[in-house]
Amino acid sequence: MKIAVLDDYANVSQSLADWSGLGEVTVFTEPLGGPEAVIAALTPFEVICVMRERTPLPAAVIAALPALRLIVTTGPRNLAIDLDAARARGITVCGTQSRKTTTSELAMAMILALNRRIISEAASLDAGGWQAGLGRDLAGLTLGLAGLGSIGAQMAALGRAFGMEIAAWSANLTEARCAELGVRRCATLDELMGTADVVSVHLVLSQRTRGLFGAPQFAAMRDGAVFVNTSRGPIVQAPALLAGLRAGRPAMAGLDVFDTEPLPADDPLRDAELTGSGRLLLTPHLGYTTESTFRLFYAQTVEAIRAWQAGAPIRAID
Repeated sequence: MKIAVLDDYANVSQSLADWSGLGEVTVFTEPLGGPEAVIAALTPFEVICVMRERTPLPAAVIAALPALRLIVTTGPRNLAIDLDAARARGITVCGTQSRKTTTSELAMAMILALNRRIISEAASLDAGGWQAGLGRDLAGLTLGLAGLGSIGAQMAALGRAFGMEIAAWSANLTEARCAELGVRRCATLDELMGTADVVSVHLVLSQRTRGLFGAPQFAAMRDGAVFVNTSRGPIVQAPALLAGLRAGRPAMAGLDVFDTEPLPADDPLRDAELTGSGRLLLTPHLGYTTESTFRLFYAQTVEAIRAWQAGAPIRAID
């Protein structure tokens, strides 16, 4: 049996789980490219193991893979897989569990790095200098959360531990949910943007949230405000964010997610002036990339393949 492990950028899949006895495993450590390249590379494989949404499997790709019988995705869901197309061909799709604290930890690390000017101060020291400016305390600032689901709730707890006031907004956010978590509810997104000293995005990408943060939202931000997105790139209009940064609203931003990943070398977000000054912090989608998370992902991927081979699939995604 031929098994493909896709997008193992760090080349850790084989060391974090026991793949022995499953079949012939091929690990792809680089992105495969567009649909035609994906089809060309994966045609021989019966099992495809995908890392979250790094390589989409739309209907056209699934239809063009005659040997494919099983897809295993890390995480309990994957919007980049056409489940209807897989179901129509009798292809089983299984998932794994996921750890829940990694993204909130990264978001708070980015908030700390930006507000305390860690990037620019480290660069000053590296260049032979010393202190080049003043950071600001989180205590007493307002943390604005766009989204108050499980990750948003973790962010509220982390922000409160640093002495921050917490406000939140989402389209369906209720007073009851805010009361449960001790959070002030904002009636509109613009109210959140104008209220918060730090805005952190924790929303699911959908037609309703795509492009949600644009020029009007950034213009509504307070002096000195920081904007962080660790959810999905297309929720933010990147050109509007760049323009806002150049105009001073937001004062600083941190992005862990992008419209195209990996981020192209010529992407406008790679603005040397903004990144070099520490006003724009870019990280390569690290929100879920921790050793504990990947150990869970790959161990349960192997478990899913073994269960399917035994005729008893587990964690099937319908």
